[in-house]
Amino acid sequence: MEYEETRRIATPEGVDLELRLAGVGSRFSAGLIDLVIQGALVVATGLLAALAGGGVAAVVIFSLGFFFATVVYDVLFEVRAAGRTPGKRALGLRVVLADGGPVGLRASAVRNLVRLVEGFALSYVPAILSILLTRDNQRLGDLAAGTVVARETGTAGGPSFAGVRPLPAQLAQWDVSAVTAEELSAVRSFLGRRHDFEPAAREALARRLADRLATRVSGTPPDLPAERFLEDLAAVKSSKR
Repeated sequence: MEYEETRRIATPEGVDLELRLAGVGSRFSAGLIDLVIQGALVVATGLLAALAGGGVAAVVIFSLGFFFATVVYDVLFEVRAAGRTPGKRALGLRVVLADGGPVGLRASAVRNLVRLVEGFALSYVPAILSILLTRDNQRLGDLAAGTVVARETGTAGGPSFAGVRPLPAQLAQWDVSAVTAEELSAVRSFLGRRHDFEPAAREALARRLADRLATRVSGTPPDLPAERFLEDLAAVKSSKR
């Protein structure tokens, strides 16, 4: 059975954005895919340790491999791949902060360290109960880290944030120092979910955000389309963080 809800985010710009939260079924399926990959890593590490001929070297090799598979694997992908492990990518899920922002190293480390207790140690029973009983479908690790697991929206490849493309030379003249981290998060949230909106609503939201932020940015060319302005703003701001 799948439980899904929507989290509404009230941004500082007065625009309400929505996150489609992942439920138990999709999260469990994504977890199984990752578990198969992690299991293969552990087996490979075990074979490598066996080739080491036993002793301290074998123990060290296996311990490091097991730690990588059970902890580093999730943190690495969540931080470096926009909140998506291979399993989450396959199911169209990703980990984000509760305000819709990208997950960082600290938050990812916290949620995955807690998972070792609520997951492996307790057979995921507390995790499942927490997802079913909390308002935002959060397991205990999510509650501790301030994260949620959301469904990807937009194109088949998932959200495309403007900050991933190379920064054109003409954007280097933009002064975005007055734009706050919360405002950048709102822009990124809109850009990642704009394909879910009806065309008229999408245009209105983009224009509203652009109008409110335009006074905080200098060096922009005149008559820049609202969405292009937001994409460029996100790119410039992200490059200077």
